[in-house]
Amino acid sequence: MLRYIIRRSLVAIPTLIVISFILFFIMDQAPGDPTSNVPLTVPAEVRERMREAQGFNDPFILQWLKWCRLMFINEPINLFESLTGTCFGSCESRDRIISWSSRSPALDTIYERLPQTLWVLGLGTLFGTLIAIPVGIMSAYKQYSLFDNVGTFISMIGFSMPVFFTGLLAIVVFSVKLKWFPSFYDTTHDVQFTSWSSIWIQIKQLVMPVSILTLFQASSLARFTRASALDNLNQEYVRTARSKGLSESKVINVHVMRNSLIPVVTLLALTIPGVIGGAIITETVFRINGIGQLLITSIRNGDVPMVQTITFFSAFLVVLFNLIADALYGLLDPRIRYE
Repeated sequence: MLRYIIRRSLVAIPTLIVISFILFFIMDQAPGDPTSNVPLTVPAEVRERMREAQGFNDPFILQWLKWCRLMFINEPINLFESLTGTCFGSCESRDRIISWSSRSPALDTIYERLPQTLWVLGLGTLFGTLIAIPVGIMSAYKQYSLFDNVGTFISMIGFSMPVFFTGLLAIVVFSVKLKWFPSFYDTTHDVQFTSWSSIWIQIKQLVMPVSILTLFQASSLARFTRASALDNLNQEYVRTARSKGLSESKVINVHVMRNSLIPVVTLLALTIPGVIGGAIITETVFRINGIGQLLITSIRNGDVPMVQTITFFSAFLVVLFNLIADALYGLLDPRIRYE
């Protein structure tokens, strides 16, 4: 297993390099100029010298290689220094990927916005998964029963209605009419885990966005889990386990669930990195100042370095969680061996 993880990690490096090249090429063709935020009174000669100083007149390959050096070498070193409190070399003057809009390091801005996104989308994905798996397994075991029909009905509604519609509906009903929860998410609230009032404020503003995302995630995962469990319930090993006298709960909870989770893990590996894409709609509806909102703002401002960084960060999560999913396959199914 360890050798397989190391081998896959080594394969992931050229994969990320190819992704960075494609991403950098596409963004290079997009309209945008680092001097777009400079006042119009600045002469054209000064603008040109600014472009020359920042290397934007260099050939495409040189610009890409410089970006790769910043992303794959300088940024990981800076992250390690921030986490450990150490300093290697000229840590204060080290080159980094700079946002055109804020004139600050792009990854630092992402790290600042990430907790807000994880609070909402992370909890929504977690709760959706915890609900979807037992509901999907039970629906398959009790196929065409009342439980299955109700679960199917709710899943179809939750999966069919877009997040922006259910989000606005929840705001109208629970915030405007009933006044149970705040209409929008207060990103300036600093949660103090030693204060119950602070925790209660955070819970109240998390209820609506997390519930909306939980409904959407659970609806899609529950249908997928049900289909996978139905396929496994008709397998020979299930009949063999029952013929050996194993209890029905052990057959379902140990054998059927374990094998049914293999395709679900694959879906989750692709779903979890997609929280950045899902964050765009959710964070816009509830005014959450997270990564999705940052991406939309950067696109509007033509902030190419920030858009490149966020997109590459999402691609890195896809590669990482696919590696984690491959490692989990061997734990879920003993027949899978990595040689």
